[in-house]
Amino acid sequence: MKSPCLVWFRRDLRLSDNPALTAARESGSPIIPIFIWETEKRSWEDGAASKVWLHHSLLSLDNSLQKHGSLLHIQMGDPFSVIFTIMKKTGAKSIFWNRLYEPYFIKRDAEIEKKCKREGYHVETFQASLWFAPKEILSKDDTPYRVFTPFWKTCQKNFPLGTPLPAPKKLIVYSGSVSSVSIDKLQLLPKIHWEKNFFPFWKIGEAHAKAKLSSFLKKRVKEYVSKRDYPVEEWGSYLSPHLHFGEISPRQVLHMSQDIPKTEPFLRQIAWREFAQHLLYFFPYTESKALRKSFHSFPWKMNSRLLQKWQRGVTGYPIVDAGMRQLWKTGWMHNRVRMIVASFLVKDLMIPWQEGAQWFWDTLVDADLANNTLGWQWVAGCGADAAPYFRIFNPVLQGEKFDPDGDYVRTYVPEIAPLPSKWIHKPWKAPSDVVKKAGIELGSTYPFPIVDHDVARANALKEYRTWVKHEKT
Repeated sequence: MKSPCLVWFRRDLRLSDNPALTAARESGSPIIPIFIWETEKRSWEDGAASKVWLHHSLLSLDNSLQKHGSLLHIQMGDPFSVIFTIMKKTGAKSIFWNRLYEPYFIKRDAEIEKKCKREGYHVETFQASLWFAPKEILSKDDTPYRVFTPFWKTCQKNFPLGTPLPAPKKLIVYSGSVSSVSIDKLQLLPKIHWEKNFFPFWKIGEAHAKAKLSSFLKKRVKEYVSKRDYPVEEWGSYLSPHLHFGEISPRQVLHMSQDIPKTEPFLRQIAWREFAQHLLYFFPYTESKALRKSFHSFPWKMNSRLLQKWQRGVTGYPIVDAGMRQLWKTGWMHNRVRMIVASFLVKDLMIPWQEGAQWFWDTLVDADLANNTLGWQWVAGCGADAAPYFRIFNPVLQGEKFDPDGDYVRTYVPEIAPLPSKWIHKPWKAPSDVVKKAGIELGSTYPFPIVDHDVARANALKEYRTWVKHEKT
């Protein structure tokens, strides 16, 4: 019998359209599926909400493998040490994995591949998390795009992609013994089980990812453009965490969307994810610093007290507070509201965008380094395709436009729910008799605004205009 091979699962927690798994199966070798939880500290470790998703996604993958007579062998420690130990004990000669494109993983994986080859092991890696590997989409002069629209047009020119790979019908399973720990041993779930709030908001795993996409394409994609900005209505695809953990691939999304009308606006959102990965690959410093280097010394105003109020959802601006509380309760926030709360932090409060990015990283189940960075830098005006510095979201007007009846605010800020819709987004302006009738005591039941938006906007514009002049000189 052939010597076994390893399939190293990372953010590709699925059996279908998994080129590393397919290649391992086609090699004819018995397969040892592994997942390694790194114990060495590194920058941008998985946030608390992401760990919850990962825990359940690993359980789902293990269950799928068990149906093929296999197990997901869970390991802890330094990846190369783990891989080398398993190779040595089992006599495995090959390892297959799908590539990751974040700066840390690019460097780390290159070192592991080099060490494996030095030991005489066969290594094969594949592109499975994007439509295109970063170097496949370049401008005419072979430089990376820094503007989304031409990037998207180039992607479209290279469609369609190949047909997604089917899940293997049968796996040749390694029959020997491989040491493994339980998924619980990874301690991904919090000791105080706040994560139970996430359910039934989410169903995790490959099968649920496919079902969610299918439902979206059948029932909601036709009205996606007209209704996606209204947070109280569930018109989004909710695929972001499934894509991040690789429970479904972008190629599968594109393939299932073919021949369905009005899917381009939805696919553009997938392309933004692609664009974010592209930028982080070519400009790795953007994981913590602005793409526009002139902003590295921008005079942000750090204020821990105001930052904490923003994090807790007690800013006094209902649409902002609703978004921050939705994030805490569900591990997710509506995209329109993400822009509103981000603008409030960096423009109204002038707090560094990195503070917001760090909070989102820890609290979002779909926390993705590239996407998170791109989004925050876009709002702050210091990244690719950045919003003009003078674009500052008015939280009252945004609430009135996209939550006109106040249903979203009432869902997550119940203490002001009795207010009439006319005042739900600006309770401090409501007549005293209306406030009293609603049983609200401003400053106690619900806070007054922590800043005056008009004043804050004027101050932000002054700072940005000064900086723009400084940048040009």
